[in-house]
Amino acid sequence: MKQVTREWVGKAEQDFLAAFDLARRRKRPLWDAVCFHCQQSAEKYLKARMHEAGMTIPKSHDLDVLLNLLLPVEPLWSAFRPGLQNLSDYAVDFRYPGDQAGKAEARRALADCKAIRREARLSLGLSPEV
Repeated sequence: MKQVTREWVGKAEQDFLAAFDLARRRKRPLWDAVCFHCQQSAEKYLKARMHEAGMTIPKSHDLDVLLNLLLPVEPLWSAFRPGLQNLSDYAVDFRYPGDQAGKAEARRALADCKAIRREARLSLGLSPEV
């Protein structure tokens, strides 16, 4: 695996672990932050896969755009489109006043994030679980 790909994976794992840890808080859970870090983890895993494939990585947080670019390399990942579209909204929506995530949204974000994380790790030759 390329060194920069490893760095993308490292950053993706930091976001995944942050989301997972924040979701486990019993007092004052931070659902907005869980959703945001899930989106960030998925984005970085997609970009890791793009880098490993030798693709140019766009400066975009739109996971649907990234997925469309990756489909020639990973055609079966089209099955992740609904989950990635759901996660894309969290790049911005909950960072500002007006919207708040709840427990159900955070759980769905974690499930969507885990699914793409697993596939990306397998595609990169990594263990699906760390």
